[in-house]
Parts: sequence; structure tokens; C-alpha cells
Amino acid sequence: MNIKDLLFKVPILHYYKSLNNDDIILVPSSHLTLVLNFLKYNIEYQYSLLSCISGVDYLSNNYRFSIVYDLLSISYNSRIRIKCLLYQSLVIESCINVFKNADWWEREIWDFFGIYFFNNSDLRRILTDYGFEGYPMRRDFPLSGFFEFQYDSENKSILISSNEFSQEYRLFSNETYWGRD
Repeated sequence: MNIKDLLFKVPILHYYKSLNNDDIILVPSSHLTLVLNFLKYNIEYQYSLLSCISGVDYLSNNYRFSIVYDLLSISYNSRIRIKCLLYQSLVIESCINVFKNADWWEREIWDFFGIYFFNNSDLRRILTDYGFEGYPMRRDFPLSGFFEFQYDSENKSILISSNEFSQEYRLFSNETYWGRD
């Protein structure tokens, strides 16, 4: 089984790279389910286990987000990583019809990054509160959040106040201050 041959069998694949004995291929988001079906059901590959889906935010790149699928072939004891790059549109096809266990990870990525998975019928918040605004894993999300919660022991209630910062507070310098005298 050679993953480099996969590029010739599936002409829609754009890129191949081997890093630390892991094969990485770049797939256009429009052909993701086609490639996942091929890798799962082809007798030469048999990547039958989806072990993880991750979201990555590249704030300053042309492609803002990347979705990474990690697949495992138990028959051949090999791994492959599939990457899809997304513009600001933030819509990608769900792969639940190929891998049933993708549901939780797709919901988590939607909850943290705001990336919408088309044909996923159960996109709802799972790790943040239902009233939470924004997506906390985006790099442009403020470190302190938009709201401050405090418990008032006299009234036995939770007080919610909005955080307002000046624009200067949100500008960050990439310089390192370590090692200065």
C-alpha cells in the first residue's frame, strides 16, 4: 500500500506530504466525502476508523480555517491525515454518512470555531453554555471574553456585566520580552 499512488488514482487530491511517518494529503472541501468513502471502502487502503477531527485557525492566512481528519487502517496498521482548507465561508460537508462517530467532533468544532457542517442535523452547543456568544477557539476571540459573571451572595443571584475594552487593549505585540535586561 503506497499513499503516493493514491494521488494518481484520485486526481482531485492536491498535495502529499510525509511527516513523522504520518501521511498527509490535502483535499478540496467539495470532494471530502468522496475521498473519505474511497479511503474507507477501497480494499488497498481500508481506513475504517476515524480517530479524530480537529479544527485549526490560521488568522492571517488566505485560508482562515483548516479541518483535519485522522484516519486509521487497522488492517494495514497505518495512519493518514486528511486536511481541508476553508475560506471565510465556514461551510463544509458533514462526513457522518461515512463515519458515524464524526458527529461529536463536528459539533465540537462548530461550538468552538463556528464552522458549519452541512447535513449535520444535530449542531448545537456541547461544551459552552447555550447563551454563550462567539467562538472561543478563534484567534480573534478576546482573552477575557465579552461578559463577566459574578455571584452576588446577598441577592443569591448571578450578575452579568459586559466587558468593554479600548481598542489599544486588544492590540498585541509579537515581540518577546524574555531575556531583556
